[in-house]
Amino acid sequence: MGKDVIIALDFDSREKTLAFLDRFAGEGIEKPFVKIGMELYYAEGPSIVREIKARGHKIFLDLKLHDIPNTVKKAMAVLSGLDVDMTNLHASGTKAMMEAALEGLTRPDGTRPLLIAVTQLTSTSQERMEADLLIEKPMDQVVMHYARCAADAGLAGVVCSPLEAGKVHETCGAGFLTVTPGVRFADGEVGDQVRVTTPAKAKEIGSDYIVVGRPITQAEDPVAAYRRCVAEFVG
Repeated sequence: MGKDVIIALDFDSREKTLAFLDRFAGEGIEKPFVKIGMELYYAEGPSIVREIKARGHKIFLDLKLHDIPNTVKKAMAVLSGLDVDMTNLHASGTKAMMEAALEGLTRPDGTRPLLIAVTQLTSTSQERMEADLLIEKPMDQVVMHYARCAADAGLAGVVCSPLEAGKVHETCGAGFLTVTPGVRFADGEVGDQVRVTTPAKAKEIGSDYIVVGRPITQAEDPVAAYRRCVAEFVG
């Protein structure tokens, strides 16, 4: 399994999204792995997923499901028909919910997209976790516990901070995927993220996939920014 950079398509319309992807449509330009999150999915629905897939992109459908097990199972059964490569839910929904999700996502022929679980969002600090969620354990301990629960439920990996990727591999094994947002260039803005690092550092720590949004999508030359990211992370 090779490392890869996933571009977060944080746009609110089909037009903006396709205009951005058109920048990667030239001869000799790679078609990047992309993430479709809530904003774009809620604006355009499943049709945008099918359209981007038809263009040849791998897709991480980032909807972070979190509900009772039966509801999540049925929702995942619907999402399994979109032919995405990866999708996710919140690990805090419990192991039972994750197991139900995996069952729903598995197609009759036994195939399914990669299913990963969000541990703690990269915008969450230790202070916010304690004050707002009443979770008083150290962040690192909480993330590792959620990762173990996800692994026990049969999931392929977790979404975590790049700062935690190496420890997740130590805890759950080298083959357990770490998908890490919160990646910024050393000379870029942090934005609303708290637990962040650079592509090069994420590679060093052990991230399998990094998710990068604004440093690429808002760059003057997105293709150049993407290539810089790949060069730093993949090498």
